[in-house]
Amino acid sequence: MEHNNTLAYYNDYADEFYHSTVSVEFAATQDRFLEKLKKGSYILDFGCGSGRDTKYFLEQGYHVEAIDGSAELCKRASQYTGIQVKQMLFEELAAVDKYDGIWACSSILHLSVDLLAKVMQKMGTALREKGIIYTSFKYGIFSGERNGRFFTDMTETTFEGLLRGTTGLEVEEQWVSSDVRPERSEEKWLNLILRKR
Repeated sequence: MEHNNTLAYYNDYADEFYHSTVSVEFAATQDRFLEKLKKGSYILDFGCGSGRDTKYFLEQGYHVEAIDGSAELCKRASQYTGIQVKQMLFEELAAVDKYDGIWACSSILHLSVDLLAKVMQKMGTALREKGIIYTSFKYGIFSGERNGRFFTDMTETTFEGLLRGTTGLEVEEQWVSSDVRPERSEEKWLNLILRKR
């Protein structure tokens, strides 16, 4: 299904993806997420890619567990962050009341809508009471393959519809931003911070 092509893409282009994302300045969004957590909180970087955000959170004094579906990106992120990044698919998340925060930056957007709803439910279950999720999607209503990978884009309205089928999570903040990579600044992103009720 969509996983196979997307994972194959990240394994094939791991070096290119790593180098294009690892040094991107993302502190404004990272800090917006961290402001909602106590120092030393337990974070899951859910689809960590290059490991950029994991490293930042570790440097700020948080406990971080990181996973990614791509074996090649897991290798690079493990080396970069100094922690063992676990290779795991999103739908394999089985933790219960374990994390204070889940960071899913430009990651779960690779799931189909049906799978996304199930994974969001698993994310809610994995959070401790009042825990938070940060996630982001390309802004729009497209769903399908684009540039060798599967994407589900979202608007405020379509995400609200998705969340309606997920118990226990509510939108605390949402905002639209431009892509932080200069060559892609015309691309828009929907950013969301969700809270477990």
